[in-house]
Amino acid sequence: MKKQTLAIIYLLIMTAGALLNTQQQPAGAQRAEAAEQNGPVVIPEEAIRLRILANSDGPQDQALKLKIRDEVNKEVTKWVKDLSSIEDARELIRSKMETVESIARKVMEKEGVSQSIQVEYGSSVHFPTKLYGEFIYPAGDYEAILITLGNGEGANWWCVLFPPLCFLDFSTGEAVEAQEKEAEQEEKKLAEVTSESRENAEPEVKFFLAEWLGGLFS
Repeated sequence: MKKQTLAIIYLLIMTAGALLNTQQQPAGAQRAEAAEQNGPVVIPEEAIRLRILANSDGPQDQALKLKIRDEVNKEVTKWVKDLSSIEDARELIRSKMETVESIARKVMEKEGVSQSIQVEYGSSVHFPTKLYGEFIYPAGDYEAILITLGNGEGANWWCVLFPPLCFLDFSTGEAVEAQEKEAEQEEKKLAEVTSESRENAEPEVKFFLAEWLGGLFS
């Protein structure tokens, strides 16, 4: 009798596990749900961004881009930290464009690099699609300061100057589509391997259970 009770309990546990397994969400759905719960990092419709284009993807050019980023961001953050109006921020930033260029040029001179520097401010600066954590920020034309170093053919860096969000590094995640496809392929491969493993293991498990239960009830 005791063996039969144990067998029934075991079967109930196996059934509950199977039900939980069928209700389990795919990894992509889990990420989407987590993103929805956490909420995205919202960039206001009226915002001023900073985008810096490096001369190339070479290590020296990329390092220079980041050093210029640090110095420009440090100064602009001081300028706008007490502002609450987008109009005031626009007026102040426009008046400081020569200063922004001067900051970039000083960093370049300090690093012993000779490249052209172009600093622009406008409402139609093009930004590529970016991925920040779980959230995608679409490509488009936005209001921004654009600093182009040399040929401007290297990877870019960007953040939001006003309201101040430059403590967030939005620069990672260019070519989001390629990353997403790669993740989907990995998930598909994992699902196929898992499914194949289950199919191979299922007959053996069923045979073992039938034999074991037969022994208990005999």
